[in-house]
Amino acid sequence: MNADDKVIIRKIPTGVPGLDEILGGGLPEYSFNIIAGAPGCGKTTLAHQVIFANATPERPALYFTVLGEPAIKMLRYQQQFNFFDPAKLNSAVRFINLSHVVLEKDLNAVLQEIVKEVEAASPGLVVVDSFRTVIRRAQGGTAELELQGFIQRLALHLTSWQATTFLIGEYTDGEIRDNPVFTVADGLYWLFQQVERNSIVRKLQVMKLRGQTSVPGLHTFRITNDGLQAFPRTFGLTGRAVKARNRRRLPCGIAQLDALLQGGIPEGDSLLIAGPSGSGKSVLATQFIAEGLRRGEPGIVAIFEERPEEYAGRAANLGMDFDKFQQEGKLNIIYLRPLDLSVDETMREILDAVEKTGAKRVVIDSLAGFEMALAPAFRTDFRESLYRMIGALTRVGVTIVSTVEVAETFTELALSPYSISFLSDDIIRLRYVEINGQLRKVLMVVKMRAGDHSKDICEYEITSQGFRIGERLMGYHGLITGIPEPIKPGIQGLHEIPDEPDQNE
Repeated sequence: MNADDKVIIRKIPTGVPGLDEILGGGLPEYSFNIIAGAPGCGKTTLAHQVIFANATPERPALYFTVLGEPAIKMLRYQQQFNFFDPAKLNSAVRFINLSHVVLEKDLNAVLQEIVKEVEAASPGLVVVDSFRTVIRRAQGGTAELELQGFIQRLALHLTSWQATTFLIGEYTDGEIRDNPVFTVADGLYWLFQQVERNSIVRKLQVMKLRGQTSVPGLHTFRITNDGLQAFPRTFGLTGRAVKARNRRRLPCGIAQLDALLQGGIPEGDSLLIAGPSGSGKSVLATQFIAEGLRRGEPGIVAIFEERPEEYAGRAANLGMDFDKFQQEGKLNIIYLRPLDLSVDETMREILDAVEKTGAKRVVIDSLAGFEMALAPAFRTDFRESLYRMIGALTRVGVTIVSTVEVAETFTELALSPYSISFLSDDIIRLRYVEINGQLRKVLMVVKMRAGDHSKDICEYEITSQGFRIGERLMGYHGLITGIPEPIKPGIQGLHEIPDEPDQNE
């Protein structure tokens, strides 16, 4: 091999949704890897998912068990996962128990046993579970130099036989610096399980990966009936295109509001509807989705505070037959699991629904419900998480309408309790005002990045048909305070109206 020659490392799929993206395209073939973490993190499940996705009778997977749970007990539970294929047992996937060798002999005997099995089977994948048990047993009477030599020879043998290897172990963070196995490893994958209040959060970190770039940071993953599913934390943000000029406007289904917006919401924008409880935020968002459906545009609604049937029933009270569009596959009402959710899961589910339906309109109702649905560990990063989610959706041309509840103070015009208004391209503010002993509702367009918009403050009502927006509310100043005052005769706003000149002069 010449110095100028470049070796192309082939990547193999892990079989774990989302993990290939985190690894920069897949798992490097013939690599020597460590899967580490505390008990119950999913290390064994991850290894099984990888081998069942890649093992063949020609290039089988050898799974060495060492003093942990017996293979028969392990398989009893692993076969509950959907990735488990019983047809591959004893042909493409073979289990070998090394317990007696580890207990009765030294490291050389362990290495010889592994070498013998590998030479006989010529496997494509090799797993040792738990490798830390081998190390602990050896440390009882083996010098550190001999232990390092064993690990080096094991890695050399398995790599030269062109096997992709996984050593599974229950390690702590403090062992990384002093354990020789971490030095030899090409890839180091650390799984975490964090219990906070009543929720459990699982995260994965690629701490080391030779020869390729991986996505840094901690990535959420969940264990379901399908096995592990990872949610890359930077999903959808790379390569965001600059929005084109003169984008089409999406009508909201309310002619007066479209006029205030100079034709509707610019396609690919993120619009925030902010207002107090009962001001009609959800009604406005529902009409936006309904207008798209009437125009043949599929839509997605992500809800956190009520179930899909309740949401569809409320829309029916406004004359919108959402059940019909759901049956036709043009509307997807997503009810996301409360109390232990992650933003990355939400993003993945919404993006999957967008891809499946071809939707260009998405409603998130509401951000307050979204925050409450998150596991406590994710709430501190709520703003950063929203930034990633909004960026991922608008990047693919989706127009987002989000609702957020704002407590009415009658002293200021607050836009959001999260200081996230900078994440929105457009903002519509709903609020209550007190006029002549009545609590009335007014609407205003506060912000539009794509162009100009009306500056009028308009009164509105919510009827059985939805929003009915009136003309500009005149005759008062201080409307945005919530406690306006009548304008005195001869005064327009805060400026005097000059007298008209006498036509006879």
